[in-house]
Amino acid sequence: MLASQPRGTLYIGVTSDLPGRVWQHRQGYVDGFTRRYHVHTLVWYEVHAVMDSAILREKALKAWKRVWKIRLIEDASPIWRDLYPDIL
Repeated sequence: MLASQPRGTLYIGVTSDLPGRVWQHRQGYVDGFTRRYHVHTLVWYEVHAVMDSAILREKALKAWKRVWKIRLIEDASPIWRDLYPDIL
């Protein structure tokens, strides 16, 4: 999950290369939503053993209410710390 700022715009996606994909978003190489709304800070991620379970979780999170997503992030990091350095 990427965010533009604490409690800002959120983006949820799935990838098999998290460091690479976040780097692409941060560099503005991904055209569309994340570039348009400056959504570049990695604030939440989960590791899944298989892509099928990751896709199911992505769809579930996208269906969540915004307040639930914010609570998920803030339970782990009340200051919305950028997790990108942790995955490098």
